[in-house]
Amino acid sequence: QELCATTDKALIKTMQSTISLWKNGRVSPEQALSEAKDEQELQFARVYANYNATIAAYQAVDFDDLIRLPVKLLRENIEVRERWQNKIRYILVDEYQDTNTVQYELLKLLTGVRAMFTAVGDDDQAIYAWRGATLDNLKLLQTDFPLIKVITLEQNYRSTERILNAANAVIAHNPKLFEKKLWSEHGEGEPIRVLLIENEELEAQHVLMRLQAHKISHNARFSDYAFFYLGNHQARIFEQFLRKERIP
Repeated sequence: QELCATTDKALIKTMQSTISLWKNGRVSPEQALSEAKDEQELQFARVYANYNATIAAYQAVDFDDLIRLPVKLLRENIEVRERWQNKIRYILVDEYQDTNTVQYELLKLLTGVRAMFTAVGDDDQAIYAWRGATLDNLKLLQTDFPLIKVITLEQNYRSTERILNAANAVIAHNPKLFEKKLWSEHGEGEPIRVLLIENEELEAQHVLMRLQAHKISHNARFSDYAFFYLGNHQARIFEQFLRKERIP
């Protein structure tokens, strides 16, 4: 905020995000300045240069520096690089589809010529492009490591065939790096029902009505049921309705 000389929170957030993407893409302030396409990018690049100099003066780092600076050190110092390559013999990278440019560079620098690593990833589950993650990293693995062995994990141990068929139909539209066909030994399973509900309160009411009806018809206990939701913020409305209905 000080370096931008503004209190415009939206502008500051955009600038923070742009600087973060530059750092994760291994773009230096000098490069950002020379490649700026318009006045705003030019302004952001100037702030980027001042920002880097300022946090260096404070002997501070930001989250992006926690990977960027080790990558710089490993790339420039062969002694440090060889020491860490010998220390870390095997590497497992999970959620590999969500890695960005600088993270991939770190993997290459740490594995070295030995290249003893396993990357677990799914091109159909890439959701962090807005944060600099790139599917190119999955594609580059086979180019940069020609001896790599690709093992496709297509059996699903959690879902029924009907759910997987629906998932296969959706991901069939995605641009493909690796073809896959999910399957299960859990049988066909119940039909999928899609309910369009106007708001979260009606959703909570509907879920609780179904829960209570199912519990009565199956002579079940409340401890037999569980709620699945995507983000913690979605739990609140269900908690309120559960208390209201005196459901533990």
